[in-house]
Amino acid sequence: MDTKLSEVNDSSAKCPVMHGGITHSGTSVMDWWPNALNLDILHQHDTKTNPLGKEFSYREELKKLDVEALKKDMHALMTDSQEWWPADWGHYGGLMIRMAWHAAGSYRLADGRGGGGTGNQRFAPLNSWPDNVSLDKARRLLWPIKKKYGNKVSWADLMILAGNIAYESMGLKTFGFGFGREDIWHPEKDVYWGAEKEWLAPSDERYENVANPATMENPLAAVQMGLIYVNPEGVNGTQDPLKTAAQVRETFARMAMNDEETVALTAGGHTVGKTHGNGDAKALGPEPEAAGPEMQGMGWDNPHQNGLASRAVTSGLEGAWTTNPTVFDMGFFDMLFGHEWKQTKSPAGANQWEPVSIKDEDKPVDASDPSIRHNPMMTDADMAMKMDPIYNAICQKFMADPEYFKDTFARAWFKLTHRDMGPKARYVGPDVPAEDLIWQDPIPEGPTNYDIGAIKSKIAASGLSIAEMVSTAWDSARTYRGSDMRGGANGARIRLAPQKDWEGNEPARLAKVLGVLEPIAAQYGASVADVIVLAGNVGIEKAAKAAGHDVSVPFAPGRGDATDEMTDASSFDVLEPLADGYRNWLKQDYIVSPEELMLDRTQLMGLTAHEMTVLVGGMRAMGTNHGGTKHGIFTDREGALTTDFFVNLTDMAYKWVPAGSGVYDICERKSGARKWTATRMDLVFGSNAMLRAYAEVYAQDDAEEKFVKDFVAAWTKVMNADRFDIA
Repeated sequence: MDTKLSEVNDSSAKCPVMHGGITHSGTSVMDWWPNALNLDILHQHDTKTNPLGKEFSYREELKKLDVEALKKDMHALMTDSQEWWPADWGHYGGLMIRMAWHAAGSYRLADGRGGGGTGNQRFAPLNSWPDNVSLDKARRLLWPIKKKYGNKVSWADLMILAGNIAYESMGLKTFGFGFGREDIWHPEKDVYWGAEKEWLAPSDERYENVANPATMENPLAAVQMGLIYVNPEGVNGTQDPLKTAAQVRETFARMAMNDEETVALTAGGHTVGKTHGNGDAKALGPEPEAAGPEMQGMGWDNPHQNGLASRAVTSGLEGAWTTNPTVFDMGFFDMLFGHEWKQTKSPAGANQWEPVSIKDEDKPVDASDPSIRHNPMMTDADMAMKMDPIYNAICQKFMADPEYFKDTFARAWFKLTHRDMGPKARYVGPDVPAEDLIWQDPIPEGPTNYDIGAIKSKIAASGLSIAEMVSTAWDSARTYRGSDMRGGANGARIRLAPQKDWEGNEPARLAKVLGVLEPIAAQYGASVADVIVLAGNVGIEKAAKAAGHDVSVPFAPGRGDATDEMTDASSFDVLEPLADGYRNWLKQDYIVSPEELMLDRTQLMGLTAHEMTVLVGGMRAMGTNHGGTKHGIFTDREGALTTDFFVNLTDMAYKWVPAGSGVYDICERKSGARKWTATRMDLVFGSNAMLRAYAEVYAQDDAEEKFVKDFVAAWTKVMNADRFDIA
């Protein structure tokens, strides 16, 4: 064949790589089928991306860390201004606090995702959010310290610690600090941050009614795509402090903060540092993910900064809140309530507020030139603290008792920066506070010196069915979510409000089972939490025996029983399951498909796709469906831990016929007679190519022993997911 000259001269014809195939702009092979179930969420923390290896233990490395030396180096960093990124007033405190705040502040209570616990601010999209302009510089300033201490301190810990040290450097007595945050190594691309396709799209897009902040789409907390909290210029950029106050209240509540904590954080956060908008925001270069290789991972290049801190442009607002922005004091309240304020614009064109009149000596000095003074500023959210009656009353309380304000802020800051770490058992280091805080979901240490064998025998002879025992243990453990390490079987909070009344926990069945298990726990000196898990294990061992397999399900004693006094019932409402594919249950029909809800729950529990597959198949075989429904019970040996779910799902002797309302009939091809029924959460294991591949493994004639082994391993993983004391 003759080759055309145009082909020879076309460099693209010689390129050995598919164009666009390994960049984000490339087309995925699955883009042809946009409605296909995407299992990527179950692979988002694949260990293959971790360069530290499977044997690496961060908790062991932390034991080698010289904490005092690290803190000393970080204190020195705060006032070591660098020419390439000069510090405001020679102090990096404001920048470091903002970095830590924006890392921790992405946390939302509804699903526990976000937060500073993984170092995710190093990756997209957070590293390129409009609200995070210039935080790439803060992380780069920390690099010499990270380099020095290596793997003995994670980026996640270092970024949050930087905020703590900044506050200490400026005069605040902090409440404490816990190390223990482990880094991730690639973007959490499957976290839902909103449906908008552009940064800072109008907030109307995530509200049913923007005038009613409670209508914001769950699980979101921030009001616009690319913001941590609310728009500092007002609702959709229109100044109205009372409307902004309503958004602040809802947003902070969705991050687990009450009104007093919200005011303390706002005032304490804006007591130090400044905003940056002394220039043209449109002149900034692209964000880190869009910048060229010469930028080396940094973005928002400012061609007009000329080495001056005072010329920085980040939010677009410009100015400091207080007279002494490098000192933690009562200056925010003095400024806000000591002056009348008027609307104005920053040099970058952003909406802000400035005093109607102010003495020259009360103005903060220029961030670069101390001979120059500027008007202070307030955001719309700051003005909300003065104009909202509830917030105003709290401010008055703080102003009357400065020590109470400082303590409240220190505690709120600690909560903000540790909320996603889970129970205190995960905290490491010399500065961990001794006090147990209710938002840490405290659980007393449980007993271990009881007769496990005797308890199991008593449970086995109790008359409880396999389904009752397994379902109760599962319901107790399934609340665990690895996003913020909350929930799980430890604490036996399934006995307490609100969990005991959740529809998904079948309150009548739960009360019956607890009525049997609680006396057994009392008789043998075990915790109810342990006995619930033991009952599930007994049920599985019985089911395995019925299928011809002798197994002993591993068990680790030591769970404790929480009390009502240890339980913030309102904060546990968000853990209520609205669906459970493992027990074939939906509370109601949702826009999101049942199988997608099952994947979301699976990811929160820390399970893989094949662990999900084996657990669903086993639980169907044991008849653990919610309400005792028969959907997906593809077996004539219900109660036995068999592979029948997979065998019959993949058997071409049957056909699958839609029967309405998300239910399907499984019919014999020859006779047309209905054999079983199923839901989408059953049939997805045959229809999705990846899940079918897993299902076929367990449908093979030689798979029974492997199936039981894999089921027991996955079950034990769920039961122990919250056992940080044995991890």
